[in-house]
Amino acid sequence: MGGGLGRLFVFEGPERVGKTTQVRAVARWLTEAGVSVTVVREPGGTPLGEHLRTLLLDGQVAPLPETEALLFAAARAELVGRVVRPALAAGHVVLADRFTLSSLAYQVYGRGLPRELVEAANRLATGDLQPDLTVVLLGEGFGRPGDDRLEREDRAFHERVRVGYAQLAERMPAARVVNADLPVEMVTARIRALIEPYLVRPPRE
Repeated sequence: MGGGLGRLFVFEGPERVGKTTQVRAVARWLTEAGVSVTVVREPGGTPLGEHLRTLLLDGQVAPLPETEALLFAAARAELVGRVVRPALAAGHVVLADRFTLSSLAYQVYGRGLPRELVEAANRLATGDLQPDLTVVLLGEGFGRPGDDRLEREDRAFHERVRVGYAQLAERMPAARVVNADLPVEMVTARIRALIEPYLVRPPRE
């Protein structure tokens, strides 16, 4: 393996399934293999994005579903334009902790917004940038209770999100589901096996 790959790998799933842990593990593996890696998270990753993250997750204000969707899209637009696209152009492998699939799972399945409107916001925010691979981590449980506003939503909301991820992953050609209930090291091994074929293909244009 080496530099100059220009790949976008996205990690998705409901709250507390271990996305961040897996992003870090994969980043270590790739870096040790000599790959240039850029790690990003949503919302966040830029000065404006981090401010929006605080607004969206700190729980002080509960926005309307439409407002929530637009704020997530605004943070994504900043991240893609200022970080993700430049990193891909420089030949980096970009590991994203959430991307467009999360908007469909949370805002469409979770909040009940029209899918076509959320998809339109995603296209505007990303310029229709598509991941090379989306790893969807799914488990049977709901994980530990969380601290931010979304993590504190009721069980019914989280069940809708989980179902949304499962259904979306079935229809998305570049998505693969990984069982998040397996031991952490086994989950990492399965993700590595999914990513490895992309590291020897020609880079995206």
